[in-house]
Amino acid sequence: MPEIFQYSFIIRGLEAGIVVALIAPLIGIFLVLRRYSLIADTLSHVSLAGVAIGFLLRINPVFTAIAAATISSVVIERLRSTRRVYGESALAIFLSGSLAVAVVILGLAHGFNANLFNYLFGSIVTVTQTDVLTIILLGAVVIISVLLFYKELIFISFDEEAAKVSGIPTQFINTILIVLSALAISLAIPIVGVLLISALIVIPVASALQLHLSFLRTLITAEIFSVLSVISGVVASYYLDLATGGTIVIFTLMIFLTILLFQRK
Repeated sequence: MPEIFQYSFIIRGLEAGIVVALIAPLIGIFLVLRRYSLIADTLSHVSLAGVAIGFLLRINPVFTAIAAATISSVVIERLRSTRRVYGESALAIFLSGSLAVAVVILGLAHGFNANLFNYLFGSIVTVTQTDVLTIILLGAVVIISVLLFYKELIFISFDEEAAKVSGIPTQFINTILIVLSALAISLAIPIVGVLLISALIVIPVASALQLHLSFLRTLITAEIFSVLSVISGVVASYYLDLATGGTIVIFTLMIFLTILLFQRK
């Protein structure tokens, strides 16, 4: 057995990382096709506020991040659907507002520390067995939900107005999508970190779209790119003593650039 698999924290990191790698493109493909990728950045910053609340209340930050992101996602979708806030203004408001709240709360919680750094940029060392179980359980919820509403999500992603005319409850499906996005982003925080999670959601999908495949094949290809990036990033970060989250994102970028170069040739 290779040395890397002799450590329990590596096993936990790989287990959690593979689940995150599977659900990130599953949500990301619908966000990218709808030109709604900014929601990933917004909810990641909201999750940071949730992490700060967890530090302040001495609660597992993953749980408070999930709660903060889920509640905010519903409010964002409500504002968007009622058109009370124009365009992507709701995203900008929540992004800057949640970041401000996070900074204030972190000040109350005695400022920045090593644990916060791990949540900002990801660290498999800090992934606990509770985190793994939470990620697997809620990851299953995300996957099952996408399968249940798969056709509706595809229809809305390509033509929301036509879907609405056809009788599909677009507002309900949109709410489902954004809540699932909040769950996926929150679950990825221990592995990739708050500041890098949007990259794992968007870049594998963007890479797969460059190949001009069918929708299903694009999704499967994005899943392969995502899982490959996470496994390679975890292994490389261990042997090269690098930050896990950053290493994973670098591998996603390498795949994307390789595809672009291959296409040019």
